[in-house]
Amino acid sequence: MVPDYLTIAEAARLIETKELSPVELTDSRLARIEKFDGRLHSFIRVTADEARTAARAAESEIAAGRYKGALHGIPLGLKDIYETKGIPTTGHSKVMQDHVPAEDAVSVAKLKDAGGVMLGKLATHEFAFGGPSFDLPWPPARNPWDTARFTAGSSSGTGAAVPAGLVLGGTGSDTGGSIRGPAALCGLAGIKPTYGLISRRGILPLAFSLDHAGPMAWTAEDCAIMLQAMAGHDPGDPASADVAVPDYRRALTGDVKGLEIGLIRHFYTTDNEASPATRDAIDTAAKKYEEMGASVREIALSPLAEWAACGVLIMMAEAYAIHEANLRNRFTDFGEIFRDRMALAGLWTAADYVQALRRRRELIDELDRAMAGLDLVMTASAQSEAPKIDEVPKFAIMERPSLTMPFNVTGTPAMSVCCGFTEGGLPLSFQIVGKRFADATVLRAADAYERATPWRARRPAL
Repeated sequence: MVPDYLTIAEAARLIETKELSPVELTDSRLARIEKFDGRLHSFIRVTADEARTAARAAESEIAAGRYKGALHGIPLGLKDIYETKGIPTTGHSKVMQDHVPAEDAVSVAKLKDAGGVMLGKLATHEFAFGGPSFDLPWPPARNPWDTARFTAGSSSGTGAAVPAGLVLGGTGSDTGGSIRGPAALCGLAGIKPTYGLISRRGILPLAFSLDHAGPMAWTAEDCAIMLQAMAGHDPGDPASADVAVPDYRRALTGDVKGLEIGLIRHFYTTDNEASPATRDAIDTAAKKYEEMGASVREIALSPLAEWAACGVLIMMAEAYAIHEANLRNRFTDFGEIFRDRMALAGLWTAADYVQALRRRRELIDELDRAMAGLDLVMTASAQSEAPKIDEVPKFAIMERPSLTMPFNVTGTPAMSVCCGFTEGGLPLSFQIVGKRFADATVLRAADAYERATPWRARRPAL
């Protein structure tokens, strides 16, 4: 009997020792999808036949002594902006519901080369931006801790599917918080890697200068395993970084002694006031790091509203440029939230965009200076637990400054880490941020915290 819940690392150990069959594991996840996804709506499309074929191939390869590593035979899901050869990639939009790519995205090909078994395409917000929407061809994903609650977005399907055990890991993208937001509200681990670390070729774009691709899974260790497979230079992506990829899993020592951490408290106590439960959980997480031998001290940056305004203006201007032709010709084929947000972006001027780019350079320099004597900074990922899904405002990104956007502006690695639960059983989270290309340090700090706390043992009761 395959357990309902397994991490990638746990399943990999069982597969490598032939105590667990990739076919059995895949069949067990497909059965969970059949049983639970009618309520969660995390999948747009389940590719059961293709998954079983890949699982049988993995089983044969392993039996023949050709074990590829920790992703071999592991069931994964793909956010439906990652292009898949011969399988529709829709961006969760009517505008692209018939789009069938001729090739896999580079990162999808890398996951397949590592032996991953793709179970299907996961829900997103329309073109990774507007949501939750109820007027699209597919319903929005729902939070597995309480299906009346929001998952955050835009990697909403991955945020729902991983905690529910429908997949062991999945892909996300993050332009203003779309990995870290669902990771925070749904209680999983999700890392936005350094800008350019993972190729975005074959991923539907939202904003070229802010888009990041990355993994989402139950633990930091699982994220490290996925990042290892996904990272690497791609000459076909003009923003791809030509840097050496370290061994991320080897960096997970469980030790944070000597790390210097800056706590950006004003982001969530003054600039975007978080709930008492969130503030208390982050304070407790900071104390835990100190107990483990790290040094934590408070630092101050420019007000959060400046970071958020800069990032949102750049994001919406670049998104409008991408979608302008379809907005002119197929306006009502978009969902209401996406089209109304994009109509607003049509009012931006070239001067607005250029001034935001200039301010971005200043903010990048500011964070670099603030982190000169630090290894990491930490702050909130979300201001509260998940709200009701039908109570999210259309212009939510305008009403309160985003806690995640600052680190898209800077391109630095940032990760959401679960740090407890409310009395009602909803996840709470903090955000850990590193210097550019110090993704291994972010994963190390997240993994050490997870090992030292009980939160990874708790899963939603479906």
